Amino acid sequence: MIPEPTATAASRPSEQNENSQDEANSSGAVNHSEDESGNENRQKSVRRRKRAHKGSENVKQKRAKAGRSSARRAGGSPRKQRHVEAVTLFEVITMGRSAMQVVIDDWIEAYVRNRDSSLLDLISFFIQCSGCKGVVTAEMCQSKDDGDVMSKMVEEMDEVAGLQYKKFLAFPWILTVTWPMDTDSVEYPLIQPGPYGRWFHSEFCDFVSVLVAQCQHSVIFDSYLMNTLISLLTELSNSYIRAFRHTCTLAAVKLLSSLVGVALSLSVSIENSQRLFEVQKSKTMRQKSTQQLERIQKTITELQEKRAEIESMMDIVFKGVFLKRYRDVLSEIRSICMEELGLWMKRYSSAFLNDSYLKYMGWMMHDKIPDVRLKCVLGLQGLYGDPLLLPKMDLFTSRFKDRMISMTLDKDNEVAVQTMKLLVLISKTSDEVLSPEDYKQLLQFVYSSQRPLAATAGELLFSRLLNTVAPASDTQDEMNEEETQKQQTFIRLKALLQFYQESELHKHVVYLVDSLWDCGGALLKDWPTLTSVLLQDPSSQSPGLTQAEQAVLVEVLVASVRQASEGPALAGRSGAKKVMSAREKKILYDDSTKLTEHLLTVLPKLLTKFSSSCDIVSSLVKIPQYFLPECPEAENTQAVSSLMAEIGSVLELHSDPAVLEAAARTYLSLCGEETAGCSTARAARDSLVQRWVDHLTALLGDSLKGDRLSSDKEKTGEILATLKKLRAFHNCHDLSRWNLFKLLSPLLSVESSQGGALPEVLCEVLQCLCYSMLWSLNTSSETLTSRERAVSQRLQLRLFCERGHSCLSHSDHNLRQQAFLSICDVLTAHSYQLHVWDPTSFGPLLYTPSPKLQRALLNFVCVHVFVGPDCDSQCSVSENSEVERLEDLHKRRNLLAAYCKLIVHGVLEMSMAAEVFMYYRKYYNDFGDIIKETMYKTRQIDKIESARTLVLCLQQLFVRLKREQESGGKAHPGVQTFTSIKELARRFALTFGDLFKFRECVVMIHRNSIEFVFQEFSQTPDTPTPPYLSYLTILSEFSSKLLKPDKKTVLSYLQKHTAEHIINLREECWQPLIYYRASLLAVAEGEDAVSYVSSDRKPCMPNRSPFSKQKLEGSKSPCPFNPADSKDSKAHRSSFSPSHQEKTPDMDPFSVPVEPPAKRLNIEASVLSTGSEADEDTVEIEL
Repeated sequence: MIPEPTATAASRPSEQNENSQDEANSSGAVNHSEDESGNENRQKSVRRRKRAHKGSENVKQKRAKAGRSSARRAGGSPRKQRHVEAVTLFEVITMGRSAMQVVIDDWIEAYVRNRDSSLLDLISFFIQCSGCKGVVTAEMCQSKDDGDVMSKMVEEMDEVAGLQYKKFLAFPWILTVTWPMDTDSVEYPLIQPGPYGRWFHSEFCDFVSVLVAQCQHSVIFDSYLMNTLISLLTELSNSYIRAFRHTCTLAAVKLLSSLVGVALSLSVSIENSQRLFEVQKSKTMRQKSTQQLERIQKTITELQEKRAEIESMMDIVFKGVFLKRYRDVLSEIRSICMEELGLWMKRYSSAFLNDSYLKYMGWMMHDKIPDVRLKCVLGLQGLYGDPLLLPKMDLFTSRFKDRMISMTLDKDNEVAVQTMKLLVLISKTSDEVLSPEDYKQLLQFVYSSQRPLAATAGELLFSRLLNTVAPASDTQDEMNEEETQKQQTFIRLKALLQFYQESELHKHVVYLVDSLWDCGGALLKDWPTLTSVLLQDPSSQSPGLTQAEQAVLVEVLVASVRQASEGPALAGRSGAKKVMSAREKKILYDDSTKLTEHLLTVLPKLLTKFSSSCDIVSSLVKIPQYFLPECPEAENTQAVSSLMAEIGSVLELHSDPAVLEAAARTYLSLCGEETAGCSTARAARDSLVQRWVDHLTALLGDSLKGDRLSSDKEKTGEILATLKKLRAFHNCHDLSRWNLFKLLSPLLSVESSQGGALPEVLCEVLQCLCYSMLWSLNTSSETLTSRERAVSQRLQLRLFCERGHSCLSHSDHNLRQQAFLSICDVLTAHSYQLHVWDPTSFGPLLYTPSPKLQRALLNFVCVHVFVGPDCDSQCSVSENSEVERLEDLHKRRNLLAAYCKLIVHGVLEMSMAAEVFMYYRKYYNDFGDIIKETMYKTRQIDKIESARTLVLCLQQLFVRLKREQESGGKAHPGVQTFTSIKELARRFALTFGDLFKFRECVVMIHRNSIEFVFQEFSQTPDTPTPPYLSYLTILSEFSSKLLKPDKKTVLSYLQKHTAEHIINLREECWQPLIYYRASLLAVAEGEDAVSYVSSDRKPCMPNRSPFSKQKLEGSKSPCPFNPADSKDSKAHRSSFSPSHQEKTPDMDPFSVPVEPPAKRLNIEASVLSTGSEADEDTVEIEL
């Protein structure tokens, strides 16, 4: 705090406590210790006990005054007197609003007696709230117009002393604040994380408002307090120190908000006085009192003058603080300004609600920070929500309407939602503001992926189109209330259907219903009306719905049933509540009960009416999936039987996949153990399946003769339709007791003969057999009770794989894909059952696919998955059809994922993944995520074998490239360039993140690759270098993943393979070896091989190995030596002299970046030298 000013305090801060009241008009200083800082509240106890401050403000002067005033307010208790008098203004923030009022009243009394000292206390309060821990020096100023004084207003840094200075005028005081230079990086109270920062913000704002409220009837109009306070806040809000600027800007705008409250109260007093004046003036001459009228008029004049003075203060704060800070670089300050501006315009519209102030709100809606835009939108919501303020918003609306509409596409979801709410508010209050084109654009947000935004747009749609009441007609008078309600619902439904059809988004009904659920739930949950509209027949009086409208209304019905049964959770839409409250669960249960009771009896009628329409039936059949299982109405056997009979009739008419899948899932839901009436549903299902099996058996008995399938087109169509039904139900239900595997497997043996089955039939047969095998494996715990049954299951598995293998070479592309997926699914399920099976009981026997089948699966993936844009295979699609391209990509991703699961589950050897890993870089955009996940999964299983697979992949690619180059033929599409292989190695190396975890893997990669390069190599004059020597350049991509000790080990291992050969570094053919060794040595330097080779290194001390040199000097470069002495370099080494380096100008250039001969000579020598001395701290790995 700032104590009494003293003449020598600036030079002697230790004498501050000896100040006297007589020196108040000289100068003063105070040192804010850490205990007095703005962060002291973090160290207070939970009870926030009030304790005396070190060097409390003007304690010697104010002790008696504060004690007396506090005693009067606290009831005269001596303890309370001592308790309150030690409280400073900064400490009062911790005590709540009631304590603030008491202490501020005491401060006002002290201000009346000695305003300079009290003002210094208030100034110190704002300095402390900014988190300043420095020294404040105050001196008097006689005139604001003094040119010398204004020239001293500076803000600078003293880098030598490590201090910052700010000198500013808070008339009549010239204040100088000195604080450490790192203050701006310290968290001041307003930005403290957690609840403390929010609490301080609230209490600080309360202090400013309480201060103005307590002063509004007294000292606020003395032309001294507010002038000094406004001058202080204006100067500090212009500081380049963020803590001062942020804190004092907040205080200034809150001060203006409090002044707005004072102005409003004065306006109310003026209005009351004017009414009283009019009443007195209207009295008769006998009742009139001239003195009373003059007194009232004088009061009105005084109040108006006070209001004018308050408005003048507000104008000064607005121009001095707001106009400079609303574009501040700190987004928090801009948000504060916009938030308070909206409040000023709403509360004091007579002064602030005009275009001169509204323009700032419009400009800041373009701010790059979402929170600033949000504050603008929230402020505008308050303005548009008041009908009395709308006439003043016309010009602003016309100017910034387009910006508000565009903000519904804001990248910040909250800004977009609040903007949509603002536009909903505008549409409700002003019909002419938004044009039909605007509404068309806004209403499309009901299909947004963000549920809050979609729900707000649904509110706009409901209020604009669906909440309209039709005009009363003559016949309406004769209708009862129920019929009138039905007619209104019908009109709303027509409007909804028309909107959906005009939007042309015919697969998004569920999103439309979800958007309207919060505001139009009563309409969408009126299932009796919805079903009655669907069941009614068109007549002359009621034309009814068209067929297209009926189809859409059925989808709306199904979507509303789903919403009422499952809640707002919807795939592809985020923002919904993940946890429902007890009340919401109760509403969900009640709605499910109502829809089950109504639709269980009405749904058969709907199925009967729309049985001929495939699309409508496929939607209606889904409804029973959302019935409440334990509903009492579901126990009505007659109703359930009627529903099952109608669904059975529909299945006899249709074999469309959508209808069959919906029906199969519906039967699965109704046949559950917890469902009431499940026995009736199971009986109906079994009867249906038995009828299909009998019919298929009869058809195959007539058509399948030996190895030929002879049937006409009609019979083939019946066979295909029956297979589709069995396949759809076998996917959801266990049909093992009908032994479909035995019935359908002969069809696969005749597919290649002269009378082979159609590809469509074989696809359905393959899927049925696949489901049969999956159900057999899944129910092994119940069915495999003896070894004979386990052997029989394995024979079936082998037979299925053999038949599927034959289908992989079929001419039909869809059949080949289905055979591949079926084989992969069955083998994956079999492997899973082997892993989870209890070995003490009977279980599935091990089956390993034949090598021929494994090669066929791998070849299928390479041919059908990794196809380039120039490939003429059957997988290629038209470049003009983006939809077809995406569908084809989806199918190829499924094929690759199925094959990768075989590797992950151990069905195939891990080395079989090498062919897949080859395409990791080339097809990264399409399949990179699948291949990368396969790498991680295999690495979790066996990291050494997984790393060996990566090495195998790179070696195979390199060998193919070498053969292609040696043959000299045309480039094959499957052969990658050397640069591509090197980039693929770099991508592989990036997957080894933890160097310690994968240490053995990386060492194994280097060891395996070195053996690959030098294996069985015998040096002859014709073959001076290994044929695969250039592979070392690819291997160098893994050098950065070696630890320092492993680098030395790999160098030693490399030396063992090169020691037997004559290596001439002058020849360019050995450049890959030089490059690889340089990359190993560059690991310790944190460089790559190229930068290591091209770097200019100083010669090392002689007679020291490279390794010992690295150990002593922190992995510096190895010492160079003379090439003439390379044969005995291990025993004797000497460094080059500059003269020697100049004797080799004719050396052959390397393919690495060109460098001076001396540098290249040094590198040649250094990469060949290997350390004979092992470091004491080296950890060797056995190679």
